[in-house]
Amino acid sequence: MTVRHPRANWTALLAAAALAVATLGACGGGDTVTTTAKTTPATPVGPPIRIGTKDFTEEFLLGELYSQALEAKGFDVRLKSNIGSSELTHRALGNKRLDMYPEYIGTLLSEVANDTKRPTSPSAAYARAKAFEERRGYTLLAPTPFSDSEALAVTPRFARRHNIDSIADLRRMAKTLTIGAPSEFSARFEGLTGLREVYDIDKPGFKALDFDKRYPSLDSGKVDVAAVFTTERQLAGSRYVLLKDPKGLFAIQHVAPIIDKAVLAAHGPRLAQVIDAVSAKLTTAAMRRMNGAVDLDGRTPRDVAEEFLRSKALV
Repeated sequence: MTVRHPRANWTALLAAAALAVATLGACGGGDTVTTTAKTTPATPVGPPIRIGTKDFTEEFLLGELYSQALEAKGFDVRLKSNIGSSELTHRALGNKRLDMYPEYIGTLLSEVANDTKRPTSPSAAYARAKAFEERRGYTLLAPTPFSDSEALAVTPRFARRHNIDSIADLRRMAKTLTIGAPSEFSARFEGLTGLREVYDIDKPGFKALDFDKRYPSLDSGKVDVAAVFTTERQLAGSRYVLLKDPKGLFAIQHVAPIIDKAVLAAHGPRLAQVIDAVSAKLTTAAMRRMNGAVDLDGRTPRDVAEEFLRSKALV
């Protein structure tokens, strides 16, 4: 999935090794509350597991979710959040600065593997992405139930005024259009390159925006169209219109952690079991609640992740 953007921060963050026993509601109040008595984790065995994240809210949450769950089971984890785009984070993995990071399968194929042929199903996309990583000494763990696809959004007023409901409709107004998105959108297939090649939308105006400036820029009219992500809580109501994508420019984007096969082997099957157990609970509804708790309610990714993990008895 395409991405969202504070500056890279390579400071390793050590998540807390033991958290107090608590009864906490799930993110957004939608999940059953579970009380979990947490025991002191066992002494970590083996080298630390270095988990990285890309540079936007959902990735910060995913990093915290996986890191905290692993630490609760006695693994030594070093979390490196906010590295940057997929291209930068995957490069850090290849340079052995990371052992694992959560990635969006469609983005991995189109922007890292340079494979822009759209798979016929999520399982086909996963198989193709896993094969690509295994040739490089890595593998993919189980994918999440949720898919956070990229999309283009406009305000209802803009949609009515220009009679548009599809990305294809933007072609007739390309020369007067301004699209707001993270900076890498300008050079990505799931961005201006794909808009030109797939929809013949050539050289629209483009404004590079930080992640948290996209919706305000859309609301104020500074941009006409914004690149958004389907697990954002802002899209839960009717405040924005998601444009249809009839030609399938934007890929299905389930998340799968990419991990070094040597690290996986060194820590044994329990490592994958802990990570897969977290991934299995990450539905679209859960991610919308957690993203909204950070972006709209001002909570920290660490606290939101801890609350969710406790509600699911994962710590």
